[in-house]
Amino acid sequence: MAAVFSRSGLMTQPAQHLFSYYPYWAECFGTAPFLPMSREEMDVLGWDSCDVILVTGDAYVDHPSFGMAVLGRLLEAQGFRVGIIAQPDWNNPEEFKKLGKPNLYFGVTAGNMDSLINKYTADLKVRSDDAYTPHGEPGRRPERAVIVYSQKCRQVYKDVPVVIGGIEASLRRIAQYDYWSDQIRRSVLIDSGADVLLYGNAERALVELTHALAEGKTLDDLQNLRGTAIVRNATPAGWTEVDSTRIDWPGHIDQIPNPYEMKDTESMSCSTNNDGDDSDAADDIMPVKIVPMPLQRKADLDPDKTCIRLPSFEKVRNDSALYAHASRVLHQEANPYNARPLIQRHGHQEVWVNPPPIPLETDEMDSVFGFAYQRVPHPSYGDAKIPAYDMIRFSVNIMRGCFGGCTFCSITEHEGRIIQNRSQESILHELEEIRDKVPGFTGTISDLGGPTANMYRLHCKSETILKSCRRLSCVFPTICKNLETSHEHTTALYRAARKIPGIKRIAIASGLRYDLAVRDPEYVRELVTHHVGGLLKIAPEHTEENVLNKMMKPGMGTYDAFKKMFDKYSKEAGKEQYLVPYFIAAHPGSENKDMMNLALWLKRQKMRVDQVQTFYPSPMSLATAMYHSERDPLHRMSYKSDKIYIPRDLSQRRVQKAFLRYHDPKNWPLLREELKAMGRSDLIGNGPKALVPGEEDAMLRNSPRPGFAAKGAGKGGKPATKNKRPLRK
Repeated sequence: MAAVFSRSGLMTQPAQHLFSYYPYWAECFGTAPFLPMSREEMDVLGWDSCDVILVTGDAYVDHPSFGMAVLGRLLEAQGFRVGIIAQPDWNNPEEFKKLGKPNLYFGVTAGNMDSLINKYTADLKVRSDDAYTPHGEPGRRPERAVIVYSQKCRQVYKDVPVVIGGIEASLRRIAQYDYWSDQIRRSVLIDSGADVLLYGNAERALVELTHALAEGKTLDDLQNLRGTAIVRNATPAGWTEVDSTRIDWPGHIDQIPNPYEMKDTESMSCSTNNDGDDSDAADDIMPVKIVPMPLQRKADLDPDKTCIRLPSFEKVRNDSALYAHASRVLHQEANPYNARPLIQRHGHQEVWVNPPPIPLETDEMDSVFGFAYQRVPHPSYGDAKIPAYDMIRFSVNIMRGCFGGCTFCSITEHEGRIIQNRSQESILHELEEIRDKVPGFTGTISDLGGPTANMYRLHCKSETILKSCRRLSCVFPTICKNLETSHEHTTALYRAARKIPGIKRIAIASGLRYDLAVRDPEYVRELVTHHVGGLLKIAPEHTEENVLNKMMKPGMGTYDAFKKMFDKYSKEAGKEQYLVPYFIAAHPGSENKDMMNLALWLKRQKMRVDQVQTFYPSPMSLATAMYHSERDPLHRMSYKSDKIYIPRDLSQRRVQKAFLRYHDPKNWPLLREELKAMGRSDLIGNGPKALVPGEEDAMLRNSPRPGFAAKGAGKGGKPATKNKRPLRK
């Protein structure tokens, strides 16, 4: 049973095991072949109603890589009847009534992807397809799907609770910068009108909430449920608020006058008509105590009754420095073993964010991935191709979470920094399931990974340190000495997986954290010898130290060390293999001279990359806070702090992306103009040090060959891969 610790390090109540609840009475209906999407399917199952109806922006694929399938099967295992409304027509209220009225609540999600990232590119162009829709058809989900779906559910059944979750809701749990409207938006909990928001991997909160509602409790009885955000009128009595609503405090700080404290309880007593038997209620209420943030270490605070007050929505909307400060505080309160509740005022309402959920234990993870998934799309889709399913149907997720902390990525904000692992037995069993059940399997597993390829069973060596740690990354600026970096479990898993009859090849398609890999040469040898099919994806992201520091990524010395190891083991295996590096243009802090230096590095390495990415300001990430505020929330905020350069305009972003593809003739005119403006005309011409040819040289030379990825130590190349880089969540 997972233990819950207070900030003092003392064990408080344990986290209840996910499968220790007494099943709901409807377990007698057993397991459905597919969770029903119509009344006809409900009739076949003998259901007169659903206990929970899940509304999702994705097509329903009964596979553990699709969130609604996981949560639906989880609730089914708890005894509840769960129906799914997938990609409803949001303009037709009847679509939200087709399964009838749920007995407990509607569960609403935009799907596996944020609906706006799903629709728009980083340059705000509308995408031509939607990978989570049959035939890849675009336009099957609304923008801001969580808000739209929640309001429609409320419209058709006003008295039914609405519970929101998934990546879109999770990353909008407090006031957040919205790239698509270029403004600060309120918490999605406020805008959607939902009753409760579940953030992160929500299994624990979902199961506890559902059983509580089934027992007749109300949402008011579940105010302190981990992994949830709710709306409150005020901080509960008896709590202490750590005031973090400002940045520059004066040198001498006095205790803040408490606006909730009752100075004269005697004079405020209400007279009664029962001869004084009614005691003065004000004497029994502990007032809310307010402590300025700089004084919190000096105050004797009860860790179980302390919350942090963030700057209000109105303040962060009008002051970008306060927005960056709020982002910094939120990221420091991410460890489930020491995080405190956060409270942020929105007008007359308070958004209260409870601490993150306790990570699942291995046996709980095994059970979640071991449900009776059909591993195919719902039969109602017929022969329609769902691109996202085709991409993952032969892949296996072995873990959750990421302690890398890359500022441009939101995985940490959603799944947390503590790695949640499946057992080797569970993973091998899923490989056998794929072999035996999935149509079209030819013996190749497309991926054995997760958010990263090589964090499986890596962990902090000390539980005491883990409970108190507030580091934003376990691997930046250096790998923490308390981090277990041995890849022995991953290596053993690879070897065991290859022995399964019918498994001919296992590829590793998840991104590799090469700064960790170089700590374990045996793992690199195993990977390179058996699991690289010619190309291996890695992500240096940039070459310049000042930009890498803003990304919280390792320096290029680590890349060079890994490349040397990769080349060595490829040669030993008798294989011609290549690294496919990914880079980001227009990241906060990246100036044009940085991109020029990156382009020169690519040229020296004889790399011509075709798959490049422009920075995408996704909600809640630290890099997005940089983008909006022009400040670095990795450091303590001050109005006197230097601002950082932000390539914000579309023209700036195009120039930086053009540097990454310096070899493309379409980019030469733009790059010539920029290089001249930078005073680097020496890089224009036909010499060996030139980055782009001059106009006359360009007319004389033949069109260059198609782009190629790096080979070995940069002694040549081969045609570049056309693999599309998955979007960061």
